Order: sequence, then C-alpha cells, then structure tokens
Amino acid sequence: MRRRHHSPPPSPLAQRQGVDPVRVRLPQDPEGAWPTVYAHFVARYGGAIGAARVGELFAEGRSVSVDGVVAADEPYAAGRYLWFHRDFAPEPRVPFEIRIVHRDARLLVVDKPHFLATTPRGSHITETAVARLRHGLGLPLLQPAHRLDRLTAGLVLFVVRPEDRGAYQTLFRDRGVRKEYEAVAAYDPAVELPRTVRSRIVKERGVLAAREVPGEPNSETRIELLEHRGGLGRYRLLPATGQTHQLRVHMSGLGLPILHDPVYPVVRADGPEDFGRPLSLLARTLEFTDPFTGASRRFESRLRLSGPV
Repeated sequence: MRRRHHSPPPSPLAQRQGVDPVRVRLPQDPEGAWPTVYAHFVARYGGAIGAARVGELFAEGRSVSVDGVVAADEPYAAGRYLWFHRDFAPEPRVPFEIRIVHRDARLLVVDKPHFLATTPRGSHITETAVARLRHGLGLPLLQPAHRLDRLTAGLVLFVVRPEDRGAYQTLFRDRGVRKEYEAVAAYDPAVELPRTVRSRIVKERGVLAAREVPGEPNSETRIELLEHRGGLGRYRLLPATGQTHQLRVHMSGLGLPILHDPVYPVVRADGPEDFGRPLSLLARTLEFTDPFTGASRRFESRLRLSGPV
C-alpha cells in the first residue's frame, strides 16, 4: 500500500537576510536513542557546532514548531517538524552588484557577478544571489530555475512564484534552453576550431576539480574562436549538457585554460579572493520557448569580459 505524501506545513519563521530557516523532520527512532528533542539535535548537529551551541539554540528560544517555541526537554516525537535559523558566520561581501535584465510576474532574469554563489551552500550563505535578491526586492518566494557556478558571471533565471518553478526547471533539465557562453582563454593556432568536444566528466564529492575519464560521454560543448590577439583568444562556448565545470574542463583539456581559472589546469593554493582577477567566463545568452505562453524568449547579458582581447 502506497503511503500518502504529506507536504510539510509552512514555516512559522520568516526568512532572515533572504535565507530560509532550516527545516527538520524528526526521523523514526525505533531504538529510543533520543528521549528528548535536545538529544536528537546534539546527535545531529553537535559534531558541527558543539553541544553547548545546541543548548543555546533552545535556551534562546530559536527552535520552533507550528505550536511555538520548543523546549530542550520536550519528549522526542518522530515525524514532527521543527525550524530554526542557523548562525551566519561573517562573509566577505562580494563587491559587485546584481543587475536586473528582465522582470515580469513569473520571471526575474539577472546578471550575476563573478564570485557570487547562486544559492546558499557551504560557507556562502548570505552572500548569494538568491539571498540578496529576496531581501533587496522583497520577493521571499524567489527561487532559481538553474544554477550558475560561483566564479562565472552572467545570466541566471529566477522564478517569482513557486508553482511555476517546475516548468522552468524542466526546460533546463530536458535541454530545452539554448545557452551561449563567452570566454577569454589561451590561444593556440595548432588547436583546430570550431570543434565539438564530447567526453565523460566525473566530479567526486570533496574534490575541488572535476576530471575527464574514459567511458561513455556525458558532456558535449561546441567551441568556436571569435578572435585572438597577444596569445589570448575570445571564444563562443555552446554547451549541450550541464556537467559541473564542463566548459572549464573542456577548454583546459584542449590546452586552452580560461583566463584566471583557479582550478584548471592546476588548483591554486587557498587564500583570499582576488576580486581583480575574475574567471573570464560569461553566461551570455539564454533562449527558450516559454512553457506557459509558448512565446520565444531570448535574454542577453549586459556584462562584458575584461581582458586584453
């Protein structure tokens, strides 16, 4: 017999700085390992933030349910939903602004700057495009329809209404969006272009760089040279797939690493961001048939890559 799927209740906590609270559904506990809510939170989060900070979360009244503040000594009840706001570690502000390219009742299309993550992840929480836009535009339900790598600048499409998100996500998933990128990279006259690169790319969890391996291709990029001068070229990149770091991997694999790439071909040592040396990769064009209106939509970035070409 199929279990009925029940949607979680809406959060009793508002967003903070454009970031949603953490939602926790208490799992089954057949062995009775967690007599209280606090015991479960210590087991779940104590390794990351310490048991003392977990205790402070409850003491400060920051863990809530739909019925109100949750006390540390409340009995554990599997299936219950709880919410809390994580602590935001200080994040260096990315010193570039997001530019709005298009806005209507359904869509928000922006030019994301270099160094700004699309969504909260890892150490980038408040300094993300979605957090800035939600907070700055008063659009708490805003969600991205796709992601753009943190170091890449250019077009990102956001959906204003949650009920519309699935249709636009499906477009990206099913390759219904034509994407065009531009890059400044090394120039080598021995590399024959245009060409289409197909390879198998794998990205291991916890490893910064993706790599190409033998096997059935799972990535495809058409690469065209637009112009060259002084040992550098300006390229048009047309991806047919969307593997992690695909364009950077394919360009580096041809011996044409993208200018200021901190990962390919060699991972640079950790250090502070050098905002004066952005990765020379730009998401220039998004083109698709709108799933609701059937109209052709085309958006072009207003950003320009800096460089000697």
